[in-house]
Amino acid sequence: MRLTKDLVAASATPMVLGILAEGESYGYAILRRINELSGGELDWTEGLVYPLLHRLERLGHVESSWRSVAGERRRKYYRVTDKGMAELAEQRRQWGTVVDALDEIWIGRGDFVRQLTAIPMEGRA
Repeated sequence: MRLTKDLVAASATPMVLGILAEGESYGYAILRRINELSGGELDWTEGLVYPLLHRLERLGHVESSWRSVAGERRRKYYRVTDKGMAELAEQRRQWGTVVDALDEIWIGRGDFVRQLTAIPMEGRA
């Protein structure tokens, strides 16, 4: 399954903020976590995560610091700020509204869902 760019873009901020709410992390580890959480379905690139982290930093939602670990290269670690936690709470509220509406459409109308699943994929609009 391949997710559309629009869906990936819309979900990127709450996913990254949610991961950073678990604890500070660096770009590559965030990419691995996204891949792990999605069962491999979301295979983000550095070209997606680093510009997002930089934007979140400009907005004051995350802070960063460089760290060196013996025998490894320097890494930039990110942590969520209080402002970022407030944004995450708002994103969760908004996504909850979207999920509730989709559940009502897809699950609340069982006849429609049964009809939709009966139509072969090539026949769906």
